[in-house]
Amino acid sequence: MKTAIVNGRVLTPLRMLKDANLLIEDGKIAGITQDDVSAKADLVYDAQGCYVSPGFIDMHTHGGGGFDYMDGTAEAFAGAAKAHLQHGTTSLTPTTLSSSEEELLLAFRCYAEAKAGIQDGPNFLGLHLEGPYFSKAQAGAQDPKHLKTPEREQYLRILDACGDISRISAAVELPGAPELGSELRRRGIIAAIGHSNALYEDVQIGVEHGYSLVTHLYSGMSMLRRIGPWRHLGVVESAYMIDELDVEIIADGCHLPPELLRLILKQKPWDKICLITDSMRGAGLPEGEIVKLGSLEHGQDVILEDGVAMLMDRSAFAGSVCTADRCVRTMVQGAGLPVADAVRMMTMNPARVLGAKGKGILVPGYDADVCIFDDDIQIRRVMVGGEILVEK
Repeated sequence: MKTAIVNGRVLTPLRMLKDANLLIEDGKIAGITQDDVSAKADLVYDAQGCYVSPGFIDMHTHGGGGFDYMDGTAEAFAGAAKAHLQHGTTSLTPTTLSSSEEELLLAFRCYAEAKAGIQDGPNFLGLHLEGPYFSKAQAGAQDPKHLKTPEREQYLRILDACGDISRISAAVELPGAPELGSELRRRGIIAAIGHSNALYEDVQIGVEHGYSLVTHLYSGMSMLRRIGPWRHLGVVESAYMIDELDVEIIADGCHLPPELLRLILKQKPWDKICLITDSMRGAGLPEGEIVKLGSLEHGQDVILEDGVAMLMDRSAFAGSVCTADRCVRTMVQGAGLPVADAVRMMTMNPARVLGAKGKGILVPGYDADVCIFDDDIQIRRVMVGGEILVEK
């Protein structure tokens, strides 16, 4: 089966090709050309001048469409993933919260079941464990009663229980965190700095022990502060100082206002920045809805308002309701980025960080995960493995 997408602005995304055609065969990219390929294809789709990009990759998401990955069912994993598919996400890493060990082991089983059984949905690229090794001073929405320091016996038990873990976020200053980083590096798992009150020296030690990514920059982390008469860099400044660190940002325009997004773009090269949704179950639901933050059984009520989830008293954000297309739209319309650069941060960069081979770029031989959207970054079509799963 050969499929052609014609008359599109193809974002590879290293470059943009106008009036270009994409040829797909057996679920893979077979070619990109400005020649007429209609006669070579069994199916032809007219992009009508829209952008044709790699499918979006969301490397940090807790749920969507009314589902959370801590709900304890395979249906929740599939339901949340399919909700994000509607917004251009063709691959994702479901993310857990700090919880009891029993809840975490249940999430492992649900992930495995959902990954094996999901049809007509995004690719699962591994689990991201956000916690429980976090600073109580930077807990954010993480439940303080589940936070702990990394103890080798405990984290080895977790790591040995699941072969699908692709990343763990931890506070790098905690006792045992450097050793955890070394173990994750040995296993090929990404070690990320998150919900951390670390100083620059702590971050340096962490990088030496394998930490390579900063989880949702500016959210749940230390910044420049005085200790006695001396000023010390926090995690935010360390992320700017240490070139080896990649960063991810919640590009909803709420957690980080446009001015702050532009500051980040001045301080970090584009190829070190990944866009994420960090979405909870409210992503894709209408404003005014009251939903649970966290699991249905143990979560708290929050309200979806002004493009974000709020605590019921409106005193603080309670999570993101962002989707991948909104991330790209925010970076283009709010931060002033060219479309191709924003797309790189939602496709190519996450693919590199995650080690997702065959993903994140439109070149021959790579997977035909494709997203088609218009000038307002509104989704028209989404393909996974060459099959059209979303058509609007």
